[in-house]
Amino acid sequence: MSLVADVHADHGATFAERGGREVVADYGRPDSAVRAVRNGVGAIEMGYGVVVVEGDDRVEFVDNAVSNRVPAADGDGCHALLLGPQGAVETELFIYNAGERLLLFTPPDRAAPLVDDWSGKVFIDDVELRDASDEFGVFGVHGPTSTEKVASVLNAAGSPEPELTFVRGRMNDVGVTVIAADAPTGEEGYEVVCAAEDARDVFDTLLTRGLNAAPFGYATWETLTAEAGTPLFDSELRERLPNVAGLRSAVDFEKGCFVGQEVVSKVENRGRPSRRLVGLRPAAVPEPGAAVCSGDATVGEVTRGVRSPTLDAPIALAYLDFDADDADLTVRVDGDEVAADRVDLPFVEGRARSGRLPTYPEAAEQR
Repeated sequence: MSLVADVHADHGATFAERGGREVVADYGRPDSAVRAVRNGVGAIEMGYGVVVVEGDDRVEFVDNAVSNRVPAADGDGCHALLLGPQGAVETELFIYNAGERLLLFTPPDRAAPLVDDWSGKVFIDDVELRDASDEFGVFGVHGPTSTEKVASVLNAAGSPEPELTFVRGRMNDVGVTVIAADAPTGEEGYEVVCAAEDARDVFDTLLTRGLNAAPFGYATWETLTAEAGTPLFDSELRERLPNVAGLRSAVDFEKGCFVGQEVVSKVENRGRPSRRLVGLRPAAVPEPGAAVCSGDATVGEVTRGVRSPTLDAPIALAYLDFDADDADLTVRVDGDEVAADRVDLPFVEGRARSGRLPTYPEAAEQR
């Protein structure tokens, strides 16, 4: 559950469940929170699962399993995927080298299964794993003034850079780790990690000390990341090939063998996948799974649809056949076919560009 649920409630929060974990849905005005983040800075309690990996063989063990190279230096991180034998995404991970241990941030329902799976594969390796989700608080700080926000409250360290690196410091005499995010909202951003018992003090610091930040929840997060063209695990990545998701930042195609690597490499060597993740501007907000048609042919399906407060219009992310004709696209909404235009991602150009923005080899050549 949330580590600071009563604080959220004092701000008028309503709650939802994500992967078995209680998170804030919104504070009553999710659209206003989108504008607050776009124009300044906001803070959100993240619903991650956290896995700690220790032992002398920790880097090699994790590196052998995931799609990207695990950093060997303290203070560095990477975005990676755990794939199934057919190359489909089973778990999204953000992996950080914290000296004597690795910290793995996962979707909330994937930490325990990951520990169970990997524990059964530790034989002669000096590796210890545990689900530490209840030991840490993680807060996102996002918006064009997020760097100023962090600088106003972080002592004993400067703001980290580049993305997915971190520094250790203090906020109001509480020890924290501050990670430079990869701009998932299309704005500068950071994640602040603390011990669970310090979560209340850290969240209060982020909201009220130094440069104030507006609290926001996952309804706003879904909208901000959709506007930025950032694929999320549950809606765009789970059980998809990373090639189809265009998530090239999480895959090292030159890396040695990992589960699913053969399939991913074959698709890469073909030059493009069968489908790609695109942006749509439909006439109304579609539900996930809504069919996308071109004439009488079904050419894709929606993964996420929202009304963008920034654009004051419906937007949607969808998987579309790579060769689909963009003319006369329609999306099914409440049983009716409504017109939809394909548009380049991101929908909204913020002050930064998402590090997870879908990219494809052919699109890169055409640019």
